[in-house]
Amino acid sequence: MTASEIAAYLLGKCALLEHFDAYMFGSTLHGVGQDIDILIVGPGGDLLAQLKKEIDCAGESLPLHILYMQPSEERHTKFVAREKCIPLVQLV
Repeated sequence: MTASEIAAYLLGKCALLEHFDAYMFGSTLHGVGQDIDILIVGPGGDLLAQLKKEIDCAGESLPLHILYMQPSEERHTKFVAREKCIPLVQLV
């Protein structure tokens, strides 16, 4: 699957992603690599727990590596900029 196809698949299968900022980063963006690196930025709590279940179901057939961060963590580390993360909605 291409990065665009993966993004469309995840956004279609994981309705709760609309409440989070979701990004792809790493080698999949360049059409290489064997794992799919996804960053999810948003609040913790019940909504995140539910999202994790959705992602687990959607990822049963994909080699997903998911990194979860709170917005304050992302701002502090500047992870999105440093790793050149692309929003899933932009990839679609």
